[in-house]
Amino acid sequence: MNKNVIQQNYNITVNERRQQNKHNSLLIWFTGLSGSGKSTLANQVEVALHEHGLRTYVLDGDNIRRGLNTDLDFTPEGRKENLRRIAETAKLFIDAGVVTLAAFISPLQKDRENIKQIVGEDNFIEIYVKASVEACEKRDVKGLYQKARDGEIKNFTGISAPYEEPKNPDVVVNSEKQTIAESIQIIMDQIKTKLELPSHE
Repeated sequence: MNKNVIQQNYNITVNERRQQNKHNSLLIWFTGLSGSGKSTLANQVEVALHEHGLRTYVLDGDNIRRGLNTDLDFTPEGRKENLRRIAETAKLFIDAGVVTLAAFISPLQKDRENIKQIVGEDNFIEIYVKASVEACEKRDVKGLYQKARDGEIKNFTGISAPYEEPKNPDVVVNSEKQTIAESIQIIMDQIKTKLELPSHE
């Protein structure tokens, strides 16, 4: 890092922002194959949190690549940098006191671990949206899986690139076996305590 770049500190702290919002701020990270239902669940969980009066924001893979990360490709290096930037962005949102939801394939365990390190383990909830390649391919409205099988898309997770299942996710939902409503309830039940302000604050 440039030695002329110095950390600037301001009077209002993250804890004061959390107190004002009356809830904790953290990153809820949805990982899973393309078509597994990550974005759908992130969207609906945000709706549920919003209805409870929490300040929220969703960071979505397609939307981010249309703006902040438009310069990145889908090579392993491009994917790694894409996730690093997302993690740093989420870290700012957490500091702002906002519950941040992120829906990204994030196929490699080491990249997800790096995200956790960037935002802080206490500020990270990993949700694995489980679904088989076959199920995701059947519900693929974008036709991406077929393009990947035809060789039109390189480095496509589940076809020509690996997906490493999370080793110890905080929450697992199976979008093949559970309805959206059931999955949302499971997620809300699991994250409820982490959204509450710590007693020492």
